[in-house]
Amino acid sequence: MRAPPSPQVARPVMYHRWSWITFFHWRCPPSVLQAMVPSGLAVEAFDGSAWVGLTPFLMQGVRAPGLPPVPWLSSFPETNVRTYVRDRRGRRGIWFLSLDAARLPAVLAARAGYGLPYYWSKMAVRVSGKQVVYRCERRWPGPRRVRCGADVRLGPPLREAECDELAHFLTARYRLFTVVAGRLATAEVEHPEWPLRRVELLRLDQELLTGAGLSMPAGDPLLHASVGVPVRVGAWHPLERP
Repeated sequence: MRAPPSPQVARPVMYHRWSWITFFHWRCPPSVLQAMVPSGLAVEAFDGSAWVGLTPFLMQGVRAPGLPPVPWLSSFPETNVRTYVRDRRGRRGIWFLSLDAARLPAVLAARAGYGLPYYWSKMAVRVSGKQVVYRCERRWPGPRRVRCGADVRLGPPLREAECDELAHFLTARYRLFTVVAGRLATAEVEHPEWPLRRVELLRLDQELLTGAGLSMPAGDPLLHASVGVPVRVGAWHPLERP
């Protein structure tokens, strides 16, 4: 099954690559997540359940148009807690409950420019053969010392039949929503279809979901992983009023 097509971002404001990403997902009652998103967005359910995701990865080659990547600043780990929503026009996207990143300038820029709930954290992504290790410990703003540790082992690529509707529902998201200056806003993100792989969970010890105000979901997470995709990010713009 093919993923829905990505939009084409004609005038990107940022280029980068999302590398060595693992998608951890848990079912969650829609009413719980709906209380955490702003008016104008509706939590999107699949098979009767809403979903909360934990996505650690490595940002690489971060740069603005016409500029080369800056050493140190252009590559850093990031971990997001997110859910999936639609706006009043039915457009699908992501609502971020938190985003942790290892570079303070990037955190400040994203908080100021996109209104996103970024946190500065001590982080690491280490790849050794098929094993990927993620570490995160929040620094600023509080609550401090919220942690996440995850170890996974990458498996073979998913066969086309395994890339089902749920896999695409959880991973093929090309729009983010945010609030800028008190008004709901959106930005598009262009990237190729994720080359998804099987993944084995070796260890997960995380507090980011509870740090975002959620109770820890029961059961093991649903897992997908990818070595990554190149990304073009568009400028945010206010949502049209209904």
